[in-house]
Amino acid sequence: MLSPERLALPDYEYLAQRHVLTYMEDAVCQLLENREDISQYGIARFFTEYFNSVCQGTHILFREFSFVQATPHNRVSFLRAFWRCFRTVGKNGDLLTMKEYHCLLQLLCPDFPLELTQKAARIVLMDDAMDCLMSFSDFLFAFQIQFYYSEFLDSVAAIYEDLLSGKNPNTVIVPTSSSGQHRQRPALGEAGMLEGVEASLFYQCLENLCDRHKYSCPPPALVKEALSNVQRLTFYGFLMALSKHHGINQALGALPDKGDLMHDPAMDEELERLVVRSKLHRTSRQHRAKEPGAFGFQRREKQEALERVSSASVPTPYHYRWEPRE
Repeated sequence: MLSPERLALPDYEYLAQRHVLTYMEDAVCQLLENREDISQYGIARFFTEYFNSVCQGTHILFREFSFVQATPHNRVSFLRAFWRCFRTVGKNGDLLTMKEYHCLLQLLCPDFPLELTQKAARIVLMDDAMDCLMSFSDFLFAFQIQFYYSEFLDSVAAIYEDLLSGKNPNTVIVPTSSSGQHRQRPALGEAGMLEGVEASLFYQCLENLCDRHKYSCPPPALVKEALSNVQRLTFYGFLMALSKHHGINQALGALPDKGDLMHDPAMDEELERLVVRSKLHRTSRQHRAKEPGAFGFQRREKQEALERVSSASVPTPYHYRWEPRE
């Protein structure tokens, strides 16, 4: 049955909102690139399995970054996959460096950009060295904000720099600013206390930004709530506030609450079944190692990578996995 939301929207708007054409284009490209292998199974079965994987969120595993970040659903799916794959890092209390977290991300997306991982780590580490250790939960929630809202945060960074440089007439300039156009110079006793920009003015700019642009951004009411207890803030202080905000995490819907981050009974049960199944079929897999996977889409090294992360609660592998396009 069609939802009331679907019935209230024109067809073209609904298709654009759900990014249906993005998935159709990707499915057709996969179909054409692997048509010889697919012909023996049937086109209808291929499209059924493809869109089932989209619904399950497993379609982003081992895909190129351009596809992983192409839609909001893809980003949510990747965040959820990363959490479920490497949840045991947090359960074991392990602390990892930025480069180590980047290696984990590359297990799921081989060309995941280092710069994005660095930005997420900087939210946690602030001014500390980038080789410092981070807990899984701290990195994960910071990474969620940076990855999902990356375009929005690029614009926020530009606004923040403008405010620091005094381009807004209501801005109080940081005492250490190199600009000579100080509209209000703080008293000497206040110089060490003032840092960043005025929170209320910063929020006004962000509110206007959300109104002007259609790309994904946090709900403005929740952003205002996150800034309600401070008078001034830095850019990374703002990002940290977003990453720790319970309401923003719920609105995004990719990760559980921090208190439930290490609990996933359904995945633990599935992991046990996966390990048993892996043992039962190990011999048969060795005999078929030189044969193409289902539909010819699964590279041997990808399957090996999936087996390596299975001990870290990997999601149930989608039976038909296709390779990223060259």
